[in-house]
Amino acid sequence: MVPRSGDVLRVTRAASVQFAEPMLFRVIRVHDWPTYDGWVWLDGYQLNPAGEAVERRSIFVQIKGLQPGYIGTPVGVRPRAPVG
Repeated sequence: MVPRSGDVLRVTRAASVQFAEPMLFRVIRVHDWPTYDGWVWLDGYQLNPAGEAVERRSIFVQIKGLQPGYIGTPVGVRPRAPVG
């Protein structure tokens, strides 16, 4: 999943070892800077569980380690897949 502006992501250690504590992140911009294959620089906002921006950040992450984020779900809990 290549992130786009407006996406809410759950960023964990799978995306980078710096994220030992998972966080929600709303993407503002995906930089086109040259990086290692499969890695990307993102600008955006760290979100609290209610979806409110608490800090603007730039993060360097592996695309394959990013997960969809769900506002209102505790950050340390992975939401269950919908039934049906």
